[in-house]
Amino acid sequence: MKILLTGGGTQGHVSGNMALVPTLKEKGVTIDYVGTAKGMERSIVAQDEYIKYHIIPAGKFNRSFTWRNFRNAFRVVKGISQAKKLIREIKPDIVFSKGGFVTVPVVIAAKKSNVPVIIHESDFTPGLANKISSRYADKICTTFPETVGYFNSDKAVCTGSPIRGEIFTGSRELGYKLCGFTQQKPTIMVMGGSSGALALNQLTRAVLSDILPKYNVIHICGKDGTDPKYEGINGYKQFGYVSGELRHLFAATDITLSRSGSNAIFEFLALKIPMLLVPLPKGNSRGDQIVNAQSFEKSGFATVCRQEDLTPELLVQKLDELYKMRDKIKANMEGSALLNGTNTILELIFGMAKV
Repeated sequence: MKILLTGGGTQGHVSGNMALVPTLKEKGVTIDYVGTAKGMERSIVAQDEYIKYHIIPAGKFNRSFTWRNFRNAFRVVKGISQAKKLIREIKPDIVFSKGGFVTVPVVIAAKKSNVPVIIHESDFTPGLANKISSRYADKICTTFPETVGYFNSDKAVCTGSPIRGEIFTGSRELGYKLCGFTQQKPTIMVMGGSSGALALNQLTRAVLSDILPKYNVIHICGKDGTDPKYEGINGYKQFGYVSGELRHLFAATDITLSRSGSNAIFEFLALKIPMLLVPLPKGNSRGDQIVNAQSFEKSGFATVCRQEDLTPELLVQKLDELYKMRDKIKANMEGSALLNGTNTILELIFGMAKV
C-alpha cells in the first residue's frame, strides 16, 4: 500500500501527519509527503529517512479581496499540475491531508486522478484551505464534534485529533535533567506555538522573580525567542525549538501556559496537563484559537485569558489558581472522549485505500 501525506505551514499541520507514521511503517506502507520548499514541514519530515519528500508551489488565499489572490491562483494551478504528475508517478492508494494551503492542489489533483482523499480539520472552525478541499474529499475528519456541522456534509465525521504516540513515553527524571532542575517544585511549561509568541515570552520573563520561588519554568519560546540574558537562572530553562526531547519535558510538566492551537492543546489534554490558554488575538489570526480555547474552557480542561487583558500581576494570579484547580481539571480530562483519534483515522485510511 502507498499513501501520500500532505500538510504544512504550521507544526500542527505536520505533527498530525507524523502521528500516523509509526503504524504506517509497521504495516509496510510506502509513505510520500508533499509540502513546500520553505515550509517547516520540510525540515520536520526530513528527520525520517523512510519518508520521501516532494515539493510543489502553493498559494495562500486571503478571505478578503486582494490582488495577491490572482498571483496565488496561478501558483495553485501550477501546483495542481505538478501534483497530478506526482500522483501518476507514485500511484498512491490514498491521500491524507492535514491542512494548510499546500494541501489544496494535492487534494484537487487526487480527486481528478480518482485517488481517495481524507482530510482532517484540527480547529473548531474550519480553515479556508480545508473549506476548499472539503468539496473534493471523500471523507472529512474533525477534531471537535461541533465542527462536523460546519461542513454541512454527510462525509464529515468526528475522529478526534491524531496524537503522536511518542509523547506518552517521556521520563520526568530525564525532563528535569535536560533542564538542569534540582528542586522538586511544580513545573510550568510555557509554549507559544511553533513560531513562539512574543507576548507570552515577554510576560513570562517579567514574572520570573514572582514565580520561580514556587515553580520551575520550562520555556519553549520559538526559534528566535531565546535570550542569553536568561541563561543559567536556577529553575528556568529556555528552548528555541524542541523535537525528540519534548516527551521528557511534557513528563516534567504539571501545568502549562500556552497558545490554543488545536494540535498543542489536544496533546496537553491527552497527557492530562491543565492549561492556562492565551489565544492568539483575532487581529493576528482568523480567530480559530479563540474558539478552540472557549471550547476547552467550557469542557473544564483549561482556564482562558485574553492577551489584551493579561498583565504580569494577573498572570501570576492565574497560574496559582490553575495549580490549585489541577486535580479538578485532570478529573474532567479523564472523562473526555476526545483523547486520541489516531487509531480511528488509521482505520479510515486502511478501509478507504484502493488496495
